Amino acid sequence: MQYQGVLRKMQTEIGTPIQYYLVFESDFLNVNQVLDKELRINFIKHQCINCGNDRPIFRQGFCKSCFFEIPSAGDWIMRPELSTAHLDKEDRDLDYEKKVQLQPHIVYLANSSNVKVGVTRKTQIPTRWIDQGAHEAIEIVEVPNRYLAGITEVALKEHVGDKTNWRKMLTNTVVDENLIEWRNRLRQFIPEEVAAYFIESNYETNLEFPVLEYPEKVKSLNLDKTPNFSGVLKGIKGQYLIFDDNTVFNVRGNEGYYVGITIN
Repeated sequence: MQYQGVLRKMQTEIGTPIQYYLVFESDFLNVNQVLDKELRINFIKHQCINCGNDRPIFRQGFCKSCFFEIPSAGDWIMRPELSTAHLDKEDRDLDYEKKVQLQPHIVYLANSSNVKVGVTRKTQIPTRWIDQGAHEAIEIVEVPNRYLAGITEVALKEHVGDKTNWRKMLTNTVVDENLIEWRNRLRQFIPEEVAAYFIESNYETNLEFPVLEYPEKVKSLNLDKTPNFSGVLKGIKGQYLIFDDNTVFNVRGNEGYYVGITIN
């Protein structure tokens, strides 16, 4: 079986375990179905996921010029507290920013390598947690726009982490935490204007990833340095493919790379 196309983050479907799909222009692959099979990945060229040109990828699948111009790569994406659409103030494209920023957002706690706070649009639950490789997560507040979520995250990350240790996540050296207790301890630090949006429910989401074998240590595949790679697929977690020789490949981190994939 052969597939070819530009990499984008894997699409996912909640299940036991989670189902993963590599989606190309005219084809798709259910990655779960090729566990324990040999995958050969060949890097062919770059293809910016915005303009489609063969230019070096700068960040988030975009070439450098697109990254600094298009509205979907504004600073407020990574730093929600910089959102200004609720003030009717434009960053790059006010219509786009209103569409994305002025919708319900969730501030949450997730445990992938440690407990961390994060922000996502409500429509991205539980996809966001899956992409982070979190095995458990809980919502803290649901707010009407991205700015309120951002200032809540800024306040809470004074008291809890906001980064995932991807190496710990991939080796599965994680400990179950009582996220309800964590959330209740953090409640006092929620900004005053957000306090009314606190979620009282004690529902916690638990996620199961399709992994046959976790690596003892990890080495990351860099397609620019190693354009041709083959290995037996042993698992999928977060947005990573895990191979039998401890190599891991971050699909989302390689968006904009046009590849050929052969399955033996």
